[in-house]
Amino acid sequence: MAALRTWMLGSTVAVAWAWPALALEPRPVVTPSASTAAAKPKVLLDYVAEPFREVVAGIIKAPTISAKANDDEFVAHPNVYDWLIEHPDRTTQAWKRLKVPCVDITDLGKGQFFWSDETGSELTWQTVGKFDHGVIWYATGKVKPGVLLPTVPVKAVAVLHSPRGSQDPDTGNATFKPTVHVYLLADSRVAAGLVKMMGPSAPKMAEEGAEQFLFFFSGIARYIHRKPEQLETLLAPAKK
Repeated sequence: MAALRTWMLGSTVAVAWAWPALALEPRPVVTPSASTAAAKPKVLLDYVAEPFREVVAGIIKAPTISAKANDDEFVAHPNVYDWLIEHPDRTTQAWKRLKVPCVDITDLGKGQFFWSDETGSELTWQTVGKFDHGVIWYATGKVKPGVLLPTVPVKAVAVLHSPRGSQDPDTGNATFKPTVHVYLLADSRVAAGLVKMMGPSAPKMAEEGAEQFLFFFSGIARYIHRKPEQLETLLAPAKK
C-alpha cells in the first residue's frame, strides 16, 4: 500500500499535487466580461494557451484518475495568497522555516518549476492559463511507484479556483474558499493495474492528496494572517 500511495501522491509531490470522479468535460467558467445574456460563457479550455490546448483537453477528457477537493473557508490577504500561488518554491521554503517537512521545489525560470526525489520520480510544471481568480497548471514527468516497479510517465492538469469575498476596507483581507480539480494521465499498464488494485480506496486517497494540494498554499496564507509580523521572515529569498 505504501507504494500505491507513493504513486497516487508522488505524481503531484511538488506541491502535494494529487487526484473522486469529475465530469470529464470542462465546466463553463463565467467571467465578468462574459456574464451578460448576450455573451457566450467561456469553457475552461478557452483560457488555456493555444500550444497546450490539445494536450490539456486530452488529459481532462480521459484521465487515468481525477480528483476534486474544497478547502475550508479562511481569511487571508489576497496579495499574499496570490503571491504564494505564483511562487510554489518559496511556499515550500516557508513551510520549512516553520519546521514542517516539505518537498524541495526548484524555480527553473520563465514560469516553470521542478521537483524530483531519490527514487527517480520527477515533475516539471507551468501555468498554461488563467481566469478570474483561477489558474491552470500543466505538468509532465515520471513516477516510480515502488522499488520493483518500472517508472511510469505521467501528465497532469490542475485547475485551482480561489474565489474570494470583498476586501475589508481597513485590513485588505478577504475570505477565501478555494477548489481544485486535478486530472492525471498515466499511459501505462502498470498505472492502470495499480488503480484497479486499489479499488474503492483510490478515490479516497486521491481526495486526500487534493486536499493537501490546497492546504500547501492556504496553510501559509492563514499563518501569515494570524502572524503578519512573520511575513518577511517566511517569504524572504533563501540566503546564498
